[in-house]
Amino acid sequence: MELLTGTNIDFIGKRKIAIIGSLIVILVGIISLFVHHGPRYGIDFSGGTLLALHFSQPVPVDQIRNALREVEVGEKKYDFSRSEIKRFGPSTDVAIRVQQVKGGTKVGEAIQRVLKAKFTNSIPQRGWVLKHENVGPKIGRELKGKAVKAILLALLIMLIYISIRFEFKFAVGAIAALFHDVLITVGVFSLLNKEFSLAIIAALLTIVGYSLNDTIVVYDRIRENLRSMHRTGYGQTINTSINQTLSRTIITSFTTLIVIFSLYFLGGKVIKDFTFAMMIGVFVGTYSSIFIASPILVEWEAKSARKRR
Repeated sequence: MELLTGTNIDFIGKRKIAIIGSLIVILVGIISLFVHHGPRYGIDFSGGTLLALHFSQPVPVDQIRNALREVEVGEKKYDFSRSEIKRFGPSTDVAIRVQQVKGGTKVGEAIQRVLKAKFTNSIPQRGWVLKHENVGPKIGRELKGKAVKAILLALLIMLIYISIRFEFKFAVGAIAALFHDVLITVGVFSLLNKEFSLAIIAALLTIVGYSLNDTIVVYDRIRENLRSMHRTGYGQTINTSINQTLSRTIITSFTTLIVIFSLYFLGGKVIKDFTFAMMIGVFVGTYSSIFIASPILVEWEAKSARKRR
């Protein structure tokens, strides 16, 4: 990693291009949210039924989909073939997520009846139903509200913490970078029409923590250099600080991504969306600590200087 030491890249000089690029990406994500009428919420937020089933021998997912084309719930028949059906853990285990319908509490039993009739020879006598959960729409709305509050509360606490540890302008830069990371991650999920669940909210909070940690490292070096490099311009001091911490930033991101890639490709489908969100977050969090959080300090200082003049 000696190649990353002694660099003199003009990050601050490229800040306007980077900020414009970020704004375009965020705008595309916001447009996607409008087109899709908001995020595609999972049953954690919209309500529905989750079934985790264990078969005595592997059953193809396509056959399960075909079996669920006509499921009678109460007096109505529903087509659940387009629901989320995927394997998790061993090849004999299948998870089925069904969106909220009328008579929702009976959906799980109805699906079990259909599958028992279709795959009689693959149903074990014991331990067939590993999990059966029903989430009502009211609970989903409450979880949605609490998820948003959790993210906003985390950002508020960080704003207070950084204001105390550094200065208020440092806090503004850090929070702007965190908003940037969350908005881009949410935008990418919307563009790919991926589902938002509690696991994704956990990923967003993890991204916030990761990005803040990276930003704090850069900010610490900036604060040290502002004290020792009195005769150097403000922008140049920040640029030097970013270059001095670049090696640490790249190494941390690289080692983190190795673990996340391993989880993504080897961890199974259950955590795929979580690790995908983390992948985006690490890339964007590294980028924002260099091109968003630090340049905001330069713009803030330039504005303050104009006011003083």
